[in-house]
Amino acid sequence: MELFPPKKIIGLDVGTSSIKLVELEETKETYKLKNFGLAKLPKETIVNGVIINADPLIQAIKTLISNLKITTKNVALSVSGHPVIVKKITLPLMSESELEPMIEAESEQYIPFDLDEVNIDFQILGVNEESEEQMDVMLVAAKKQMVTEYTDVLSVAGLKPSIVDIDVFALENMFNINYTTEENEIIALIDIGASITNINIIKNDTSIFNRDVFLGGNHITEELQKELSLSFEEADILKSGESIEGINQDALDEMISKSATSIAREIQRTLDFFTGSNYSEINHIYLSGGASKTKGLKEIIEESVNAPVEFTDPFKTIKYDKNTFDPEYIKEISLLSAVATGLASRKIGD
Repeated sequence: MELFPPKKIIGLDVGTSSIKLVELEETKETYKLKNFGLAKLPKETIVNGVIINADPLIQAIKTLISNLKITTKNVALSVSGHPVIVKKITLPLMSESELEPMIEAESEQYIPFDLDEVNIDFQILGVNEESEEQMDVMLVAAKKQMVTEYTDVLSVAGLKPSIVDIDVFALENMFNINYTTEENEIIALIDIGASITNINIIKNDTSIFNRDVFLGGNHITEELQKELSLSFEEADILKSGESIEGINQDALDEMISKSATSIAREIQRTLDFFTGSNYSEINHIYLSGGASKTKGLKEIIEESVNAPVEFTDPFKTIKYDKNTFDPEYIKEISLLSAVATGLASRKIGD
């Protein structure tokens, strides 16, 4: 145990198609952006949150750290995917010290893995709205093997894994330092990545429901690749809005819209499940993630869910030096930076 742990930390969002790095400096009022970096990953490096090929990942992290001249070694990273279980449970009212020795026994009925295979953590959310004698608890479990694989990669890259978070909670942290909401307003935070869409529904700054949907921007790329007989790289270029000679734009727009509708439908199912189970409605949706920029996707989601949708700005209250970071560049990278910004706002020991 470190008696005086270092305060400086970098947020590292290791996604399916890229790594995003954010380093913040805390000021009296808010945060200041100190560093941002992005490194692309070869296809099949990570699949559904699981590291398949560690070598290119390690090299990409080393290159990013070197190019940005990062001196901070402490890293906050996050995980998601099938090996991660997040469940809100209701228990009799008790203190954290009383719950701690009981949590494994309580977890057994909610976690579909052998408890020896997982790391377990919990957070008491507060008194249950329907019963003052009960409390809501957020239970989190992640397979030890998955966590070890990620922390080993960071160690080999010369970094110190200090915090392991969950994608949806990093998203929540980012939102809470940038936005204020009305009391009891229900907000859906949706981060659409290459292969996983993270959904976190919050009320009064606290997560009340979350789910990972295993569909993302790669679904659109793969559909274009198949329909147009292109390489994955060529299809990805088209998805991002660039053009390739010989491709009919109207036909392309129709294909992208069809694939984007599949993603919107999965998001809608998750939100419908929440609203049906909780007899409530979503008041506002905030989108982030690289694939959220797909042409027409925002409008398709807005239409299918019937709630106002806007793009998240993870740097809304975060200051930056305009001589170091071009405002247009900040605007370009903002949707990619939501999870990494939430990680960078963490403190060792909190």
